[in-house]
Amino acid sequence: MKTRLPPNQKKVNKFPVLQAGGVPSNIQKSDWTLEIYGAVETPTTFTYDEFIELPAVKINADIHCVTGWSLFDTEWEGILFRTIVEIVQPIKGAKFVVFECADVNGTFTTSLPLQQLMGDDTILAFKYKGQELSVEHGGPVRAIVPQKYFYKSAKWITKIKFIEEDEVGYWESRGYSNTADPWKEERYSR
Repeated sequence: MKTRLPPNQKKVNKFPVLQAGGVPSNIQKSDWTLEIYGAVETPTTFTYDEFIELPAVKINADIHCVTGWSLFDTEWEGILFRTIVEIVQPIKGAKFVVFECADVNGTFTTSLPLQQLMGDDTILAFKYKGQELSVEHGGPVRAIVPQKYFYKSAKWITKIKFIEEDEVGYWESRGYSNTADPWKEERYSR
């Protein structure tokens, strides 16, 4: 039977706020947009109000930070990533997705294989515990990819780019694992 706690993780009871350089102070729902582009048939841009009108789901997920903490039973509401895929219709060669995000240090990016984003627990979240997602935790919209270390669950998403060849993201270019599997303890590049 699989334990809920990956190797060398410690269970915490509160959701830490960790962000290199601090939390962006200029993110407002009123002027936020999500641009989805790249290797897709139907490039699309959503305002916040348009985005939250898409069919939403609620998930309960354990999250695991590369720094060693895990928080069980987190409650999120958002749009399944595969709903976005249905809307934009990636071209046949699109194999990866890059999340581009607002950040105090410039643009933060991280990428994942498209196939790994198609599950029932991978969402673009706009609520946490029934409340609008706070900026401290990545609002107005962040990715939730529970099967990866939490730096792959990008905060403050403003653009999503579908691509044919992978692009190394912010933390990955600084030595963190691009595969980021907490169960295999893939914290750093080898």
